[in-house]
Amino acid sequence: MDQSTVTGAKQQFQAYAPPDEHKPLAGYALLMVAFNALCAGGLVASRSRLTERVETRDLTLLTIATHKLSRLIAKDKVTSAVRAPFTRFEDDAGPSEVSEAPRGTGVRKAVGELISCPFCVAQWIAAAALFGLIYAPRTTRFVAAMFTIVAGSDFLQLAYKAAQDKGL
Repeated sequence: MDQSTVTGAKQQFQAYAPPDEHKPLAGYALLMVAFNALCAGGLVASRSRLTERVETRDLTLLTIATHKLSRLIAKDKVTSAVRAPFTRFEDDAGPSEVSEAPRGTGVRKAVGELISCPFCVAQWIAAAALFGLIYAPRTTRFVAAMFTIVAGSDFLQLAYKAAQDKGL
């Protein structure tokens, strides 16, 4: 890649964000390449194992488990130690959750945005879960069932607390 192409790309990246805000577009691009390369490699390696369709029961199980695991990774107080190199604590954000802001620049900031956003990290978890169904279905279903149970328990805890607050 010649210098003018690199300079042009940097100018486009800088022009994208408001002047007072740095968006790590190169970091985002690196994460997109990594995600797509891992998925493409996994698909090529597993093409002989792919089934015609994923069962509805597996989709339901993995959907709920992905929701719970993505919130656990991105928001849970206990997992803040994993996010700490990439994020800055801002405030408590509900039962056992925190609000954090990404810190740093470049790839560090992009990773901070990824791992502090349950919507962003969910696609990585979903991809891992689907590949888990291909390579280790029993283990994947067991782990997914555990996180699905925890998600159900969370909803019951919140319902119980709401009932207590209403004096029921």
